[in-house]
Amino acid sequence: MQKHRAFATYISSLNDKQFLFAPPGKWTAGQQLDHIIKSVSAVRQALTIPKFILRLIFPKANRPSKDYDGLVEKYKSKLQKGGRAAGRFIPSKLGANEKVSAAEKLNNQIQKLCNLLNHYSEDQLNTFVLPHPLLGKLTLREMLYFTIYHVQHHQRLVVEGIMSMSDQ
Repeated sequence: MQKHRAFATYISSLNDKQFLFAPPGKWTAGQQLDHIIKSVSAVRQALTIPKFILRLIFPKANRPSKDYDGLVEKYKSKLQKGGRAAGRFIPSKLGANEKVSAAEKLNNQIQKLCNLLNHYSEDQLNTFVLPHPLLGKLTLREMLYFTIYHVQHHQRLVVEGIMSMSDQ
């Protein structure tokens, strides 16, 4: 939750030029924000599915959860092999006038996600499985690790993009 709030605060602090700037072949800060909102919303929506239905749709995990570092390495490896966002996770372009409301939307989505997690035990975090479009089946714990790393990854991309503005 802290990483997402930090990201939303950072995005909100950007001026309009920074928010709308996209390095060649990259997303704007607004698109990065929209991508994170879509990603968090998908996890939040999955957690609203009753547990008995989750068990019917996705079998119980057949392996232990990876730790945070293991999950991050798997994600980085997929990115290095060309993995990219697709389908419903491709962001929309946001106008500068949408910056604050989109940051608030992210904060609301992450708060709702955290509230839903209160209904899961530590054991359930390691046994319930959700599909990830790039990483395959992940335990809920791994999905949460991904969610934490993912927002930091996109914040780094925004920072790098803004730093490149002086090179343009």
